[in-house]
Amino acid sequence: MTQQNRPGERRRNRRVLFDAPVILQTANGERYQTILIDISLKGVLTKIPGNWRAERDEPISLSIQLDHAAAVISMQCQIAHQEDDTIGFHCHRMDVESITHLRRLVELNLGDPQLLERELAALG
Repeated sequence: MTQQNRPGERRRNRRVLFDAPVILQTANGERYQTILIDISLKGVLTKIPGNWRAERDEPISLSIQLDHAAAVISMQCQIAHQEDDTIGFHCHRMDVESITHLRRLVELNLGDPQLLERELAALG
């Protein structure tokens, strides 16, 4: 299932609603467990974990556990926004295996290969 971008929102990629466990690790090694709300080709939205302490410019390592035990999407991120009980991250770097998993996840949920190709082309 996907969500269209809301009016006034700056996000350019379609979001895929997806419920999965997420591990966040800050630059100083603090680890937090939370839940994924949605994901796009350039970022994720999660619930704010309890006791969350991180600065907006601080690099964050983010790992999303998919249905298969060995399938993990790992990204290097930065906080894009934080509101009420959610926190949005902008992805800066992913390994090839994570990109493959993310592409497949988005492809399955968009339901239209042409939409995926447009999303990928927009990334440059």
